[in-house]
Amino acid sequence: MSVMCRLSHTPVGDPAGRARDPRDHNEIALPVEAAESVLEQLAAARIELDRTAERQRRFLADASHELLTPLAGLRTQLEEARLHPGDTDLAELVDHTLRDVDRLQAIVSDLLVLAKAGTRPVHERRRADLAELVRTGVSSRAPRAPMLFRLVPGVVIHAVEHEIHRLLGNLLDNAQRHARSRVLVEVLQVGAHAEISVSDDGDGIAEADRDRLFEPFSRLDESRCRSRGGPGLGLAVAREIVRAHGGTIGVEDAPEGGARFVVRLPLAGPLPGGGRHPHARA
Repeated sequence: MSVMCRLSHTPVGDPAGRARDPRDHNEIALPVEAAESVLEQLAAARIELDRTAERQRRFLADASHELLTPLAGLRTQLEEARLHPGDTDLAELVDHTLRDVDRLQAIVSDLLVLAKAGTRPVHERRRADLAELVRTGVSSRAPRAPMLFRLVPGVVIHAVEHEIHRLLGNLLDNAQRHARSRVLVEVLQVGAHAEISVSDDGDGIAEADRDRLFEPFSRLDESRCRSRGGPGLGLAVAREIVRAHGGTIGVEDAPEGGARFVVRLPLAGPLPGGGRHPHARA
């Protein structure tokens, strides 16, 4: 005989203490094993909800801190200028306040990208040659380190172009902050995917830090710390843009000894004339 467990629609802990009518047809009979499985799934879901809530609390706390810091600096500078107008160098004050405003604008812009990632309809994407997107994306940049390019033409993706430009810009900003002498950007086809990689010859990233590197406001103890860059949103934004395009992003050791960020995106379709590009890797 199979042991059965009854799950009832009667509220738990009935204050009246009424006994259930055995003829109640709203009860659902389940085997004990099935009931235990349901309870385990509910417990796992509760744990995941708690983790999500904790991540959201941590994100809000970090975002608030990053916004309040430049605001506090702005307020201090302006209050000092009001108290001592004769001792205030107006040009220096404007320069300092503009830097803080730029920082605030960058943080808010990144937060908006994170909030909107994945919400753009598919019809907003256009067929684009990834090598051309890279060329146009870097044309207006003032490189802080020499950049080398290995770009295979004809690797076509469906893309929101300005988002791919932002993805590339964030990866280049990160690479150029940590490069010793150069940055390498590559575009090629790997199987059914387009691949774009950005490598530097800096100190690299410890394997234990690679997963959390893409979390918002991530902090690393090694040389690739936030003190050398922005608030820690650039790579988080990059990951969300890649996810919204149906791709993946990861980091590995670069041949030059630093870090190599690799993005893989679905191809838009067959290349002109059919077949693979002669430089594509299997």
